[in-house]
Amino acid sequence: MPACGQPAQPSRGTWQHGGVTAATHSTLFPQVPDSADAVLDGLDPEQREVATALHGPVCVLAGAGTGKTRAITHRIAYGVRAGILHPSSVLAVTFTNRAAGEMRGRLRQLGAGGVQARTFHSAALRQLQYFWPKAIGGSMPRLVDRKAQLVADAAAACRIRLDRGELRDVTAEIEWSKVTQTVPADYAPAAAKAGRETPRDPAEIAQLYAAYEDVKRERAVIDFEDVLLLTVAVLQDRHDIAEQVRAQYQHFVVDEYQDVSPLQQRLLELWLGDRDNLCVVGDASQTIYSFTGATPDHLLDFRTRHPGATVVKLVRDYRSTPQVVHLANGLLAQAKGRAADHRLELVSQRAPGPEPVYTEYTDEPAEAEGAARRIRELMDSGVPAAEIAVLFRTNAQSETYEQALADAGVPYQLRGAERFFDRPEVRKAGVALRGAARFGGNDSLLDDAVDLPSQVRAVLSGDGWTPQPPAGSGAVRERWESLAALVNLAQDFAAAKPGATLADLVAELDERANAQHAPTVQGVTLASLHSAKGLEWDVVFLVGVAEGMMPITYAKTDEQIEEERRLLYVGVTRARERLHVSWALSRSPGGRPNRRPSRFLDGLRPGSTATTGRTAAGSAGGIERGIPGTRGSAPIRVQRTPARCRVCGRTLTDAGEMKLMRCDGCPSDMNEGLYERLREWRADQARRSGQPAFCVFTDRTLMAIAETAPDDEHELARIPGVGMRKLNRYGADVLAICAGQFAEGDTDQD
Repeated sequence: MPACGQPAQPSRGTWQHGGVTAATHSTLFPQVPDSADAVLDGLDPEQREVATALHGPVCVLAGAGTGKTRAITHRIAYGVRAGILHPSSVLAVTFTNRAAGEMRGRLRQLGAGGVQARTFHSAALRQLQYFWPKAIGGSMPRLVDRKAQLVADAAAACRIRLDRGELRDVTAEIEWSKVTQTVPADYAPAAAKAGRETPRDPAEIAQLYAAYEDVKRERAVIDFEDVLLLTVAVLQDRHDIAEQVRAQYQHFVVDEYQDVSPLQQRLLELWLGDRDNLCVVGDASQTIYSFTGATPDHLLDFRTRHPGATVVKLVRDYRSTPQVVHLANGLLAQAKGRAADHRLELVSQRAPGPEPVYTEYTDEPAEAEGAARRIRELMDSGVPAAEIAVLFRTNAQSETYEQALADAGVPYQLRGAERFFDRPEVRKAGVALRGAARFGGNDSLLDDAVDLPSQVRAVLSGDGWTPQPPAGSGAVRERWESLAALVNLAQDFAAAKPGATLADLVAELDERANAQHAPTVQGVTLASLHSAKGLEWDVVFLVGVAEGMMPITYAKTDEQIEEERRLLYVGVTRARERLHVSWALSRSPGGRPNRRPSRFLDGLRPGSTATTGRTAAGSAGGIERGIPGTRGSAPIRVQRTPARCRVCGRTLTDAGEMKLMRCDGCPSDMNEGLYERLREWRADQARRSGQPAFCVFTDRTLMAIAETAPDDEHELARIPGVGMRKLNRYGADVLAICAGQFAEGDTDQD
């Protein structure tokens, strides 16, 4: 049984000896760890620190590809498996259904099912639906998926004509207003203060915003932003309901914290109340959604709001080769602004790979054809289509690449399409597989099927699956790709679980559907840079990297330009092994070649020179512990450096040795009398609290205290195993015992 809140002793297969797996590229069906200790196997020192820092505020600054999802899911799983966290008391929130589904899938694989992993909107909607009868009464208004038609109706009521582009832009302005908690009357000054480029006169947009709210009230409907606003209102006004929510959720984890809007931050604060069991994860250098109201300020100011926070920086990049990482670091080295001041200097953990390829084309169709030709060559050499992506700045660029790939006979999928398990062909296939699992003995299709994969192929052959894909692209090909993904999943499942039956596979599909943990669909991915966030491929083609597109023409201010740079950084860091960067000199064949490569590539691509004299220094990885002193004073910061034995100087990697700050074989200078007094005090504390003694302090921690005999909070805080929570609770007693005094409140001591 691991010590409460303490890191378990690592197994022999530690991260330093090849036991670590790619932090962002795990196996499909890993074995569930057999213990809480096993959950920590393979984590690097910083990831392990995240996983074992289970109390108090924790801020994880995680660079691209450094395994942030791995770290936080192992943190939750370790807490659950060690009995420190109850699954139903944990709420993990992120920003997309895909990310929440991936988190649920990973937690299930780690043996921590039952933890709530949701988007902000999903979590808020669930609470709002539950408490609506009690807080407001009656039935909850209908939730509308799309607000564009309501905005159009509001415009008609105001006698304002909006074309399709203006309708989209006005809708976006209304969404921004609501997530920044701006009412219609305050829209114009708020937009001016934020430096927003408004699609129409601000007074007109304010009028449309007010009319939109009127239309919703008349029709008794709410939108997604209302879900957050109404949940905030209920929790603010009804303290009994707020306390009920806080009693349910004791621990919070927020992923992609750099993308939190003011409204989401307010909701998080109401969920927390006056507690601080919060772990946030983010990277200011990946802030690319400021146009929606997201701001990295909450991440960058976390230490100010929580002076006692532990800050862990993850910079070991397990995703990309040193060549890709070098380009990513180079992009940010020339950046400006507050986010750039907090950038992380990534350090690749992979073997060297090819240098990024830069290609200039005469026009956009030639660029698309060139990319399709190279992709065809890669696939012919054995690179799976699903491991290749084409990323562009705007969705309007997609059509040219769809045509070029179709002409080259390359299968593709558009990012942002229907969720996998919601596709009609997947639902139909699920029904067929479930029927075969129940009544397969009477199905002649299965007579010749000798194993699970052949059974699945036989069943799905009736729904359109064939050994060879259909020619061309379009809906028929997309349906085949979905069924092929299920066939491949069955093969992987059978390899991982020999003897698995069709019923076992159906159960696995049901669990995956509930978690939205989709299998890989074979096809080159076409995606905008924004929608590629959080994804990765072996080969990435960054296309259209020219002035006017990257940065985009309407990016005018320094802040907007820097966000465009961060968007390109996100694109670069999607690549694991190969990166192709291209641009076209003109839009169409025969056009004027008046375009030039993006300024962001100056000094980075061969033959170019940097246009800026500023080179920002990146932040290295490590751990900082903030220990609160007296109110209003600056936090005590302890910078974690590699642990070394204080006797022989050897670098320590074993968790137990790190706690003692010496090798097990080196002589101890422990004060035996002090150690015994600490053990007696610990037994008394455990008896009073009704918990095991090791949950107060482990034997190793007591030995470390007895060997160090700290004089003040600073020294005590430096001892591994003494976190902020235990320092606040037991620090005065421990220091009194070390000083030879009686512990405060220790009535059993004479």
